[in-house]
Amino acid sequence: MVVAATGATAPAPRARRRPTGLAGAAIGVLAAGAAAGVVVERLAMGGGVRRRARLALEFGGPYGTLRGTPGTAFAEDGTALHYEVDEAPVAVPEPAPPRRRRLFGGRREQAVRPAPVTVVFSHGYCLNQDSWHFQRAALRAAGVRAVYWDQRSHGRSGRGVTRAQQGPPVTIDQLGRDLKAVIDAAAPTGPLVLVGHSMGGMTVMALAEQFPGLVRERVAGIALVGTSSGGLADVHFGLPAIGVNAVRRLLPGVLRALGRRADLVERGRQATADVLAGIVTRYSFASAEVDPVVARFAERMIESTPIDVVAEFYPAFDAHDKTAALARFHGLPVLIVAGEGDLVTPVGHSEAMARELPDAELVRVPDAGHLVMLEHPEIVNARLADLLARAGAPSGAATVGSHGSTRGTARPQRAEPPRSQ
Repeated sequence: MVVAATGATAPAPRARRRPTGLAGAAIGVLAAGAAAGVVVERLAMGGGVRRRARLALEFGGPYGTLRGTPGTAFAEDGTALHYEVDEAPVAVPEPAPPRRRRLFGGRREQAVRPAPVTVVFSHGYCLNQDSWHFQRAALRAAGVRAVYWDQRSHGRSGRGVTRAQQGPPVTIDQLGRDLKAVIDAAAPTGPLVLVGHSMGGMTVMALAEQFPGLVRERVAGIALVGTSSGGLADVHFGLPAIGVNAVRRLLPGVLRALGRRADLVERGRQATADVLAGIVTRYSFASAEVDPVVARFAERMIESTPIDVVAEFYPAFDAHDKTAALARFHGLPVLIVAGEGDLVTPVGHSEAMARELPDAELVRVPDAGHLVMLEHPEIVNARLADLLARAGAPSGAATVGSHGSTRGTARPQRAEPPRSQ
């Protein structure tokens, strides 16, 4: 089933340290998966608007402030993976009925309450768990148990130990094993709904490929948001072919060089601040009018990713191919969400996944870019609520769609009713 949806406007993520200068342009491009040739377009919003947005966000903005019970899982190489759990409210048990005397002895069987559904959120490249801000607010209000985690070297998680020791490059398969470690620590029992955006969706596919038993026995639903099962080497990011080819040849080496001079990158960050803001906006959103505070929120998250981490992860995407792993999701409720204006993981990649999963719900969101869950949270939340209901989450999840914002920056709009293709 294919659904066309109408949208709303929403927010973006949080930071750790700001790499810019020459690398600032590169990180902005890469953080959204784009290429350095975009810099010449100078798509920056006005400096006055950016300053007001920065003040609004950094002095009272609500985005990135939702926190849960923290925990740490450890990857197979010892990398510390930070996660947070939002627990479902504990139901007050009904009084037990009067105990009856049993004539023939024996123990009375006690009913075992099933473990609640846990929704596990995996974020994208150069972002962190705060990129799920609107979904987190909604699920918290709906009383759904959820786990949010930071991928290795992102957010509050530790730097990848293997790579820091000059080990092999980061792979998507490794991220899948990291997700398994988080599940073992934060949700060791009970049904799961796995939600992944961009690199996080690839992480979910890698988990399924390597741990089919876990998917078969415990996974009750899958949501793939703005992601791809492969073929990213052919994405042109809205640039002319000649520019893309040049960038593909030069960018890996440029990033490696910049990664070795992170201190220099940090000192030069102000030089390209406005250009970076324009690049982030172009490759994160497609709406004509994105709330500047939301755009600044996204920019701040992306800025927080050190340039050496950008360089470390970038090569993994060209090698990514998990089309075969999608077969692990057959028979499960699957939601695929794509922004029709996504230049990073174009809508055609979501359509390709839907062809592999003909029973999946494919939602194409007009006027939406790569960060669709921040740009149009009402639509994403409503579809996620439906998925959770099918996966057996509490009935309160049906109200998820009504929680698009915590400060009124989003303009709620209804999604169109599904129409079959």
